[in-house]
Amino acid sequence: MNYRIEWKQILKNKEKVQCSSDWISAESAIQLGEELERNGKVTDLYFYDEMGVSWNMKEMRKLLLEIEEEPHDITLYFDGGFQKETYQAGLGAVIFYHQGKKKYRIRANNLFNEMETNNEAEYAALYFALGILEELGVEYKTCEIKGDSQVVLKQLEGEWPCYEEVLNRWLDRIEEKINKMGIRPRYTVISRKDNKEADKLATQALEGKEIYAKTIIL
Repeated sequence: MNYRIEWKQILKNKEKVQCSSDWISAESAIQLGEELERNGKVTDLYFYDEMGVSWNMKEMRKLLLEIEEEPHDITLYFDGGFQKETYQAGLGAVIFYHQGKKKYRIRANNLFNEMETNNEAEYAALYFALGILEELGVEYKTCEIKGDSQVVLKQLEGEWPCYEEVLNRWLDRIEEKINKMGIRPRYTVISRKDNKEADKLATQALEGKEIYAKTIIL
């Protein structure tokens, strides 16, 4: 999650001017805050996250220590493959995140029965990926969600309407889980080429190859 700093700068004539920073990482925000405090001409310095929650410097330092021990800086890729002959779906998910001083990658898939369309498989794949985040204990974090299904992502953003009852049920499930976990999603449509790892996992699920692998990325 990114943070913004707001503070009042004291001018030579003692006038106070309201200032704010761009959105930056927690580490950069603390570093900037410390530099501002050292110049001795700053008052009312507060940090704000993307959900509007605010902290003072002491609280922000404590928050950073807590963040380091929890999964953060999360990027989620998802893809669903549909087999019309069997009405089965292969669900693929690739998740990158930081925890402590390390970066991790999870590759996982699942086979889902009784699907009706490829779009439903895409929704099911995202729901499956969110379930992995829930198992990791992810709460109140910004999450980059990337997939090659423009329909799914635009409908989740509310830009495109959804008229199909089956897909609306998946929309409700996904939004309920996101709200329960307090996730702030950022949806990005990517090309199939940029989503090939999740696509391969979905295909492997349809082939009967079950995968769950967690690795440390150096």
